[in-house]
Amino acid sequence: MSKHFIRRWLAGIGVAGAIIVASATAAAANPVPVGVRGAEGFDLYANSVTVTRSGSEKLVTLRALVGQPLTEYTVTVDRSAVERFAEVRKPEGNDYGSCTEDDAILTCKVAGARRPDLLTLPVVPLAGAKAGQQGQLRFTVSTSDSGTGDFRSTITVGEGVDLVSEPGLGLSGRPGDTVKAPLSVGNQSEQTASGLVLLVYGNYGLTPSKRYENCEYGNTGPNRYMPNLFACSFDRSLAPGEAARVDAGFGFTVPSDAWAPDLQNGFAAWLTPADWQEVRHEFDLGGKGGDGVLKLEPTSMPQNLSSHGTQTDVDPSNNETWVRLTVEGDQQADVVANGATVTGEVGETVPVTVGFTNNGPAAVGVAGTESFPTMALVTLPEDTTVVETPEFCADYDEVFGHGDNRGNPDFACSLPGPLGKGKTAAFPFSLRIDKAGPQQGSVRLYHGGSDEGYNEDLNPANDEAKILINPNAGDGQGGGQGDDGPSLPITGSSTSLIIGIGGLLLVAGAGGFLAARRRRTRFVV
Repeated sequence: MSKHFIRRWLAGIGVAGAIIVASATAAAANPVPVGVRGAEGFDLYANSVTVTRSGSEKLVTLRALVGQPLTEYTVTVDRSAVERFAEVRKPEGNDYGSCTEDDAILTCKVAGARRPDLLTLPVVPLAGAKAGQQGQLRFTVSTSDSGTGDFRSTITVGEGVDLVSEPGLGLSGRPGDTVKAPLSVGNQSEQTASGLVLLVYGNYGLTPSKRYENCEYGNTGPNRYMPNLFACSFDRSLAPGEAARVDAGFGFTVPSDAWAPDLQNGFAAWLTPADWQEVRHEFDLGGKGGDGVLKLEPTSMPQNLSSHGTQTDVDPSNNETWVRLTVEGDQQADVVANGATVTGEVGETVPVTVGFTNNGPAAVGVAGTESFPTMALVTLPEDTTVVETPEFCADYDEVFGHGDNRGNPDFACSLPGPLGKGKTAAFPFSLRIDKAGPQQGSVRLYHGGSDEGYNEDLNPANDEAKILINPNAGDGQGGGQGDDGPSLPITGSSTSLIIGIGGLLLVAGAGGFLAARRRRTRFVV
């Protein structure tokens, strides 16, 4: 079943320098339009779609905007307002429980689910549908313990256009260079395309060189390995057979601390204004720029394989461009494991902060083909109890699915974004000391990125540090690595950690993890 290209992006794209964008957690990660709060306090949201007879099906996804996913619920969908011009089909397979239909009413009962997406419905226009027809789907969600909620999304029949772009754009530059990016779009349909939106996101190396007045920029990207995100709107129309490209001032600046040599990836896509509104809520976009207006100039039609009311793209598969930036030069990084040394009495809870420092000169946490994200694998001292776990740290066995394997570390801690030279990622644990005498744990660094699943930094000898509790006299400071240097705040959620670690697994491969002895650690309930 073909899906809109944004859906494919949000589901994750396997490329060199791989990324994870988990649509299942987008509601928690990105701001969305305000939903409707149910009787016991849960919000709902469902996207609106525009369909056309010559286009592919669209998907309407209903979400519960909650901290913990609903596990048992009933969704009732009233399709009566759209049945004159669109068919809203029940979900395929058993992903959304048991669904029954009674004329225009669809009812799905779900048990045992653990995802924020409550229901996804395919929508296709009927043969007699006419541009301009519009109606609403009404969703009602009921639960036994969280009350009920209602939400409505809009289905519109639009005029079909077909935007096209080059499938790939190759760029190259050294750290600190600004490289031009002549992104282009053409209209190969028989209707004039009224208005255009350019959506771009990319790796660390694809930092926009200018910030334009007609572009919105993200405070963060769709995930930690794709931190650059922006969308530009154009009033320009494209007649049938006409093409345009961004003006000569548009490009990217390779950060001066970029890893080199390396290959960084990004994506650009052209959308109609209506299609952009369907997916706008998936992206965290903030303020506009002040470097003038980005304009479009005439050009020849891109070479691809493939009335002005509300318009939708009939073939979204041919209007996206894969941007590949080759970073030239010779610049890597040395990442140092930071252990900890603490003292305390039996029964006392003590702070134990571990992590790593980037000695540079290149940034880490970038995820190109040679650059790498770094993970701290933490084995805590034996006979301690974890009282508080840092954000962006999760139980190693739960994340990687190894069960209670005593040979694994206790925790895996991941970066929330790129880490520059001189910056420290600090993960603060709180441990209760349960036994007198010296105890020892460790911090080992794992660097993902190569096809073999493991990369080495400039000095692998400092990739392990000790965690010492009540050490014997003279048994120092964990290799001399403490918490010196500026610290990068570690904030977020265990969900976003798991997404980040999933991205690291795609970057690194499933194997190659350093073995570390798992200590007997008990958790306070």
